[in-house]
Amino acid sequence: MSFSRALLWARLPAGRQAGHRAAICSALRPHFGPFPGVLGQVSVLATASSSASGGSKIPNTSLFVPLTVKPQGPSADGDVGAELTRPLDKNEVKKVLDKFYKRKEIQKLGADYGLDARLFHQAFISFRNYIMQSHSLDVDIHIVLNDICFGAAHADDLFPFFLRHAKQIFPVLDCKDDLRKISDLRIPPNWYPDARAMQRKIIFHSGPTNSGKTYHAIQKYFSAKSGVYCGPLKLLAHEIFEKSNAAGVPCDLVTGEERVTVQPNGKQASHVSCTVEMCSVTTPYEVAVIDEIQMIRDPARGWAWTRALLGLCAEEVHLCGEPAAIDLVMELMYTTGEEVEVRDYKRLTPISVLDHALESLDNLRPGDCIVCFSKNDIYSPSINEKGERELEPITTSQALQIAGRAGRFSSRFKEGEVTTMNHEDLSLLKEILKRPVDPIRAAGLHPTAEQIEMFAYHLPDATLSNLIDIFVDFSQVDGQYFVCNMDDFKFSAELIQHIPLSLRVRYVFCTAPINKKQPFVCSSLLQFARQYSRNEPLTFAWLRRYIKWPLLPPKNIKDLMDLEAVHDVLDLYLWLSYRFMDMFPDASLIRDLQKELDGIIQDGVHNITKLIKMSETHKLLNLEGFPSGSQSRLSGTLKSQARRTRGTKALGSKATEPPSPDAGELSLASRLVQQGLLTPDMLKQLEKEWMTQQTEHNKEKTESGTHPKGTRRKKKEPDSD
Repeated sequence: MSFSRALLWARLPAGRQAGHRAAICSALRPHFGPFPGVLGQVSVLATASSSASGGSKIPNTSLFVPLTVKPQGPSADGDVGAELTRPLDKNEVKKVLDKFYKRKEIQKLGADYGLDARLFHQAFISFRNYIMQSHSLDVDIHIVLNDICFGAAHADDLFPFFLRHAKQIFPVLDCKDDLRKISDLRIPPNWYPDARAMQRKIIFHSGPTNSGKTYHAIQKYFSAKSGVYCGPLKLLAHEIFEKSNAAGVPCDLVTGEERVTVQPNGKQASHVSCTVEMCSVTTPYEVAVIDEIQMIRDPARGWAWTRALLGLCAEEVHLCGEPAAIDLVMELMYTTGEEVEVRDYKRLTPISVLDHALESLDNLRPGDCIVCFSKNDIYSPSINEKGERELEPITTSQALQIAGRAGRFSSRFKEGEVTTMNHEDLSLLKEILKRPVDPIRAAGLHPTAEQIEMFAYHLPDATLSNLIDIFVDFSQVDGQYFVCNMDDFKFSAELIQHIPLSLRVRYVFCTAPINKKQPFVCSSLLQFARQYSRNEPLTFAWLRRYIKWPLLPPKNIKDLMDLEAVHDVLDLYLWLSYRFMDMFPDASLIRDLQKELDGIIQDGVHNITKLIKMSETHKLLNLEGFPSGSQSRLSGTLKSQARRTRGTKALGSKATEPPSPDAGELSLASRLVQQGLLTPDMLKQLEKEWMTQQTEHNKEKTESGTHPKGTRRKKKEPDSD
């Protein structure tokens, strides 16, 4: 199965044999080392097999994107291989290649080097095209092909050349061991040497919502010489920021889009309130508070809680969250050699599930809170075997979080009540709340920019999205961890892939938080990246032109959503301004613009509310086709339905807009459909409901001795009642 040097040299033309012998040897050795005999080949096979079976999981080769290797054109030195032997007969070469491809031994040998059936086939097609389409070949492969065509060598002798070509189009084959080392995520505590150098005290404040657990942790934060609060939301970070400063404890604010320092000289305060992603794992603190620690299991953001838990350099780390996270936290802290003290809290105010549903927004009372969900998001977790989207109920943990917001200890609403919008959902809510909360099994992890850069060093031609896929596939984690979902990151990576950016800059752009369901926000990320690549600063004047400022108050739900998208674009600018200050220089002006936009949105919401309230008037409804006695019923139903739409439409449901007749001829019902407040299907349902109500109303009249319109009625006497 290996070619012989004696045969190779003997077939050289007599006049050139001595002169070219050394040249041929030197041409072959850079690729394969000494000419391999059978023994040499066996040793290579053993090495490949042991490497392939090193206990690592088998990679998903569908992620390996083949590179293009162009055929060789005419060489300036001429076709040396043809001069040494003779020109190749391409028909004979094709037969040799086909025979090589069909050899079971070759396929097995390829598998030993990481070429499964898919990769082997792709590599062979590329190899064959390269051989057949090249004007001239390297002297080494030319000579071997010539020998095989004339029966002086075996088709198997092509394997070293084939393997070399396969590694050219699939460079991952040549660096699998290095990639596995880079993506080894099995000991995350070692990533934070500063935290490991100190003995931290971990206190877990465990309890349901409204139990005082966060309050007690924050009191320790206030009384410390220095501290950091890590929250899941900008709103919570702002709340602690304001409370801390109000209590006389100077505190800075750090979120993805905002930096606020309270010291007049701009010096950092001893305390900082931040979103969990923004916490520093190198700054020493006396006390750290990590809120909602159970979010360590979050499929997308869990990595941030893991990083804070393992990496914060604080003498005391106070965790606030559900009891379901206790066991996992204790296991993780066992690996760091740190003990966990658990403090249990009970709910401070009673809470009950009502026996009746809300049914209508008209039944809302002061102090009520409505929690809405996007239908698109709810229907996206599950698809049944028929390919139909199914509604997936919220988890017990989510239900407890939502229900637990009712009845705050420090408010005038001491007793909490929870219910559903529709009566048929009430029993499901009660069932969900009775279920036990499953314990949290694993904490999220996330590849760093440094790790991705090391991957890119080995795979320089791979896209960032493909690098992420390969990293996740090669990664190895302990059972206590999982790699977070990176679909949003990959979405952004693919969006800006064609824009020339350095890998580190590209990585930062892809970590920017955007709503990929908003086209304007996505196109803005693309535009911002394009401006950056041109080295053109995104100034205040440029952004005003881009968003077409000034903006008018919204007149319908669609306008409101458009303004919200603009608001998100300003958020994106602010987020990038703290990463690339020179290219996004006008953060303060943009923040002022955003505050002005907030006022426009609020005014628009007020106007939309007024428009819907006007639906009760006969003039705007223009319902001449309906009996006069029923107009108030339908208008009331329209009012309720429009409110219901207003509450859910802003969360992403999409309305269908029919062809638009002249505005002056539209009834309000048609206008509500056109403006996105109602859909045609909803309007049909309203008409159906009205017909049912009208039938029942007429029946009641008949039973009470009254008659519907069109029948004779006896004139009622003044004192008949």
